[in-house]
Amino acid sequence: MTNPESFIQEVTEEVRRDRLFSWMRRYGWIAALVILILVGGAAWREWSLVQRQAEAQALGDRILDALDIQDAAARSQALAGIEAEGEAGALVALLAASEAPDAAARIAATERLEAVASDSALPPYMADLAALKLVLLRGSEISPEARIAALEPLAGPGRPFRPLVLEQIAYAEIEAGRTEAALDRLRGLLQDAEASADLRRRASQLIVALGGSQDAG
Repeated sequence: MTNPESFIQEVTEEVRRDRLFSWMRRYGWIAALVILILVGGAAWREWSLVQRQAEAQALGDRILDALDIQDAAARSQALAGIEAEGEAGALVALLAASEAPDAAARIAATERLEAVASDSALPPYMADLAALKLVLLRGSEISPEARIAALEPLAGPGRPFRPLVLEQIAYAEIEAGRTEAALDRLRGLLQDAEASADLRRRASQLIVALGGSQDAG
């Protein structure tokens, strides 16, 4: 019984091999194509990653080169000439706004900040910072009431720059003649756990300068 069983097993194996070879001859190109796609996809992803890293490094080098320029006007012009999108573009816009030396540069910086502040695709902290910088850049060009109205949405609980925004609102309230309201806001900053030591010190000094008491009421 052993020999027939062995013969049957050998025949079965041979049939299986024949079927496998037949399948490979007929459909083997599909497997080769799948392997080629997988290998090509991995190579493309690796190349794309290298490209993105190189572009990010080049952008960083351009920003650092611009910031190293000693002349303020030339530095502002260099930053304004850097083209970038997304978070990198927002960063360039914020840096350029800090360097705007004249009216023309401020107008250009204002337009870029407005775009950043209204871009819902950016992280909220970037949009809030752009909105805050926009108010600071405009400064006395807009009324205290307009500054307060622009800043109040940034002063809500959980907003990333809330203490700094509250400080700017207090300055605008002083300019508007609402000294008591400003004093109340500054006293609140003294007790605000999110306020930095420097901010609390500035608030304390301003309270004294306004002739107020640091104690509530």
